[in-house]
Amino acid sequence: MLRRTKIVATLGPASSDQKVLEKMIQAGVDVVRMNFSHGSAKDHVARVEKVRAAAAACGRIVGILADLQGPKIRVGKIENDKIMLKQGDTFILDAEWTGLGNQERVGLDYKDLPKDVSKGSVLLLNDGMLEFDVIEVKGAQVICKVVCGGILSNNKGINRKGGGLTAPALTDKDKKDIKTAALIQADYLAVSFPRSAEDMKLARRLMHEAGGKSLLMAKIERAEAIGVLDEIIDASDAIMVARGDLSVEVGDAAVPGLQKRMIRMARAKNKLVVTATQMMESMITNPIPTRAEVSDVANAVLDGTDAVMLSAETAVGDYPIETVKSMARICIKAENEMEDNETSHRQHLKKFSRIDQSIAMSALYAASHFNVKAIVALTQSGSTTLWMSRMNARVPIFALTPTESTLSKVTLFSGVHPISFDITSDIPSVELRAAEDELVRLGLVQEGDMIVMTIGEAVGKAGHTNTMKIVRVGDHKKN
Repeated sequence: MLRRTKIVATLGPASSDQKVLEKMIQAGVDVVRMNFSHGSAKDHVARVEKVRAAAAACGRIVGILADLQGPKIRVGKIENDKIMLKQGDTFILDAEWTGLGNQERVGLDYKDLPKDVSKGSVLLLNDGMLEFDVIEVKGAQVICKVVCGGILSNNKGINRKGGGLTAPALTDKDKKDIKTAALIQADYLAVSFPRSAEDMKLARRLMHEAGGKSLLMAKIERAEAIGVLDEIIDASDAIMVARGDLSVEVGDAAVPGLQKRMIRMARAKNKLVVTATQMMESMITNPIPTRAEVSDVANAVLDGTDAVMLSAETAVGDYPIETVKSMARICIKAENEMEDNETSHRQHLKKFSRIDQSIAMSALYAASHFNVKAIVALTQSGSTTLWMSRMNARVPIFALTPTESTLSKVTLFSGVHPISFDITSDIPSVELRAAEDELVRLGLVQEGDMIVMTIGEAVGKAGHTNTMKIVRVGDHKKN
């Protein structure tokens, strides 16, 4: 069975070896995430070259996701790297402190924190492991009472419960990194901590100015983003359900419901969605996942996510290959339990806005009513397969295209599998037969199989898909 749900794996020290990368790709990685919080532009270029070489060695196409760091809302460095804070302690977050942190205070990377909080604000540090009540703001000092103590170590993040920190989504570093993303021809650019559609529009403009063509992914991790989800999704090509910071800001109990809502909204708007954060966290140090992690991944698949993402598990974990294998296995099992939704959630539409969209929906409808082995889309931009991927069709969708950027972009589309295919004729019937023969050669279909094919009469031009054909493989050789 071809897996519908895609796997995104973060690169890091644990996955930097060429052989490890190849084994991860063979195990099922579809997209690699480049975390721009670490490394230089030169490092990123070298890593991408290694990924593409590994993918070529495996005979696979792998997408590239460049993930911007976003604002550093963190404490500074601490004496002996960490301190223990107890409930009831008074502790100062000091924007002007330049020394190492101690039991009384610590410096801040984010200098505007005193402006963003006031008496009564609740601050959560280290992914919510520590909780502080702000009891006074005195100049550059945020004086806090420790409500929930624990270990505070270097450079841990700060969130304000309920949101309200004003740090801009795109920092000067991010703007430079967008140029690097354009240089490495990243397929997707993830924007951290966007608060509005304007943040995404700015990122898109900067990407285009840098000569890049990356699709834009909004990481939903701020409380403020929840109230303007519609606008942010409309301004993006994809979203990431970034459950770490989001959980800290809105409360962990709210996240599962938000995850389901965001997946529904993204799919309804023909946008992609990635579910992320701690999906297989225990596999950083263990060779098998917990039962709760298995359920978490499976439920994201059942919700309809396009992809599930691994972070520290593959970046610094002890079992990166085993983790990918486990995630792939869980996805396939969950997909077996999914029901076909055919075109039911589009039936309320009075009419389609584009001809190629109507062809995509017609292909899905036909596939759901015949014993079809595959849907085959000859495409330039990939738009036809994007629309097809919004449904839970059980048959695989093969995107045949000569366009390299389209091949790598569709690696994130659920249920869509890229195949490099050269267009040698401007006659649609000739190209359809060639595509049919190529699928047979690859062993993806065999003579006698029923398949649904889509193509444009203006062969090789984006946005011109206007033809659907139902064929039995091999019949053209009998005529």
